[in-house]
Amino acid sequence: MTRSLRTLKDITSQEFTQILERTGRVKAAIKSRKPIGSLDNRVVALLFEKPSTRTRASFESAIARLGGTPVYLPSADLQMKRGEPVKDTARMFGNYFDAIVARVYSHQTILELDEFAGVPIINGLCNLAHPTQAICDLFTVKEVKGDLKGLTLAYIGDGNNVCHSLLLACAHAGMNINVGCPDAYGPKEEFVNYAKDIAQKSGSKIAIMSDPREAACSSDVLYTDTWVSMGEESEKEKKLKDFQGYQINKELLGLANRGAIIMHCLPAYRGYEITEEVMEGPNSVIWQQGENKMHAAAGVLDFFFGK
Repeated sequence: MTRSLRTLKDITSQEFTQILERTGRVKAAIKSRKPIGSLDNRVVALLFEKPSTRTRASFESAIARLGGTPVYLPSADLQMKRGEPVKDTARMFGNYFDAIVARVYSHQTILELDEFAGVPIINGLCNLAHPTQAICDLFTVKEVKGDLKGLTLAYIGDGNNVCHSLLLACAHAGMNINVGCPDAYGPKEEFVNYAKDIAQKSGSKIAIMSDPREAACSSDVLYTDTWVSMGEESEKEKKLKDFQGYQINKELLGLANRGAIIMHCLPAYRGYEITEEVMEGPNSVIWQQGENKMHAAAGVLDFFFGK
């Protein structure tokens, strides 16, 4: 049976650890210019309904560095845009490509691609999840901190797709997570409950709260994302009002543990969810995190196709 990465529910905690380990190995190989070959003679489609800077560039680079050929397919160039069912496109792409990286609006599209393509589907972002981002994030924390178990990540802001994936990733890794969101913007219960089930086995603690200061207190990682996701531009004014007080700034950093690191999945809007001072300050690992998007993409692909 073909396996996919639709969300981090699709892998076990042991496999999550294996992907982090593979990410470290492929990063070392890439840095030393050693051939990897996991994707030799393979072609990977990048089916993107949403434009992207980092997800597209990181996956294209990762595929090439693993010996494969990426083919970028914006939906505007496809018959899907003109009404062709996803399942019809999926059937054809399953014959043309060895895997499909999909960055789409609806999680249902990910599910249909997975059902009909017959090749691994890697979720490069949808409305519910961003699994490769969370893999990149915890790999970065591990690089900086040395270990994940017992650390606490405070996610401040919108309980969105990134938040959902971080909940599952932290649970897999045995890492605590505090989610601080306005009441109307909390993460979906299905992800919270699934993460809590994993956490019972891994020993991590999961807490959802509305007070950002409480979430940040005694944390080792402060993490945020944009308040206004792509496609939500019409809600900008309302969200800017609703998220007042949920900015990662020097005051919030002062509540975290000494040596706490600052993370953001980018793009960042300075002055809204994060201040310029903190983003460019000594606690920020955002640019290391951004680089690791490519290495995590390579680690995921190596997990599916490497030896």
